Amino acid sequence: METQYAYLLNIICYLPLAGAVMLLFINKENVKAIKTLATTVAAIDFIVSLPLWFLYKPEGAEFQFVTKVDWIPSIGVQYFFGVDGFSVLLILLTTLLGLISIYSSFTAITNREKEYYVFLLLLQVGMLGVFCSLDFVLFYVFWEVMLVPMYFLIGVWGGPQKLYAAIKFFLYTLVGSVLMLVGILALYFYNSTGLEAIGLHGLGNAATFAVPSLYAIAPQIPASLQFWIFLAFFVGFAIKVPMFPFHTWLPDAHVQAPTAGSVILAGVLLKMGTYGFIRFSLPLLPDATVKAAGWIGVMAIIAIIYGALVAMAQKDMKKLVAYSSVSHMGFVMLGMFALNQAGLRGSILQMLNHGVSTGALFLLVGIVYERRHNRMIAEYGGIAKIMPVYATFFLIITLSSIGLPTLNGFVGEFFILIGAFAHKWWWALFAASGIVLGAAYMLWMYQRVFFGELNNPKNKELKDLNLREQWTIIPLIIMAFWIGLYPKPFFRIMEPTVNRLIHRIEVAVPDFQPEQQIAVSSAAQHEEEPGHAEAEAEE
Repeated sequence: METQYAYLLNIICYLPLAGAVMLLFINKENVKAIKTLATTVAAIDFIVSLPLWFLYKPEGAEFQFVTKVDWIPSIGVQYFFGVDGFSVLLILLTTLLGLISIYSSFTAITNREKEYYVFLLLLQVGMLGVFCSLDFVLFYVFWEVMLVPMYFLIGVWGGPQKLYAAIKFFLYTLVGSVLMLVGILALYFYNSTGLEAIGLHGLGNAATFAVPSLYAIAPQIPASLQFWIFLAFFVGFAIKVPMFPFHTWLPDAHVQAPTAGSVILAGVLLKMGTYGFIRFSLPLLPDATVKAAGWIGVMAIIAIIYGALVAMAQKDMKKLVAYSSVSHMGFVMLGMFALNQAGLRGSILQMLNHGVSTGALFLLVGIVYERRHNRMIAEYGGIAKIMPVYATFFLIITLSSIGLPTLNGFVGEFFILIGAFAHKWWWALFAASGIVLGAAYMLWMYQRVFFGELNNPKNKELKDLNLREQWTIIPLIIMAFWIGLYPKPFFRIMEPTVNRLIHRIEVAVPDFQPEQQIAVSSAAQHEEEPGHAEAEAEE
């Protein structure tokens, strides 16, 4: 395991915590100092995270930048940080969106600013900790920590129904978390002392919550136990994604959350669920994963089509974008459970794409809401005439969201459709209908808001984007074009993670045959010898 530059992850994770503590000592009346400090801390955190992109070695050890210290040795809990290519991409997305969210809040939040920025920074700590943790207890601590700031961000600075949305978000996620904890404990006891209550003898290994050590025992976990643990993990992660029919908390949370809360919720928090599937469910429970792939694929297709149809019926711009998230995250799940190279690569890339495109859409809707305090599509029309820069930015992000070639959405959806077709051709057929519906509702909304006659007198005095607002959107537009035109660096970083994951499933499930496995690049062939992943896990 690569331990060089291990301090980087700790600095990235805890720098926002240091910033939150410093904010506590600033007078709440000194709003300018509060905003400056919060933005500076977020900017430094983003800058400090950038070396991960250059220092991570795709051809190197499975987990890099490792910090490993005994935390509670009596029960085998360790402070265990480390990342692979998958984690690196999500950490960079988190630090970028964290900075943008804070910078975009300068004029949107006008009450209790000190507490607001403290909670945003604490939320950043929780999200980064989830992506860095390689010990289940540590992971669970960070997973729970991030619920509290988001609850307050929605419940204090949200819209008219904020308390309802905040409590619904908290309760849904908490139920999933408790079930996930039961699954973690089942794994822990099976690895060590056993589960005598259900007649399963343990493997007699040293007690540990370390994820790489548990990877090594995956082939030895009985199919019956895998099923129940997978089910516990599935509910916890599916609520977070959110998958149909666990999605009902999401539109309420998005609509009521402040703009920055919606950006973080869509851009990062939803990825916690898909991250959990790839990091834990697939490699730890391969037999259950293979058996469940069919019905999860069907649920993903339902989410794609249902989310798109409901989005098409929305009159509120923010609610439309919220339901589009359900549809887009359905694509992520579909590619993931195609269980082949193309599908998994498309799934991981689409997580980034969704964070960029949907995060930008929430920012853009929030900008016009600040000016009019109204998000109803019918209230607008013809505003491209008085807000040309805003209209241009909105058009680029709209085309990114619907998957226009040269923009990021196309690459992710293309790979997902390749993977889905390779698994079952009708998966790709139904998923493609979601792309058509996505183009319909996004272009329909754009046409009604920006074109036509400027009839509403309230819109005639609207100001175009100022410089600060432009700089919150420009980095996301750059990312959209970069991924769309040159995705190779992103695939290179994630490639070993995908290869190891497929290899683990093949080793643990001997009759696993990914349908028509497609080699998307020459590197898609396994470079590892049998047992390589297990040997690393035991290191």
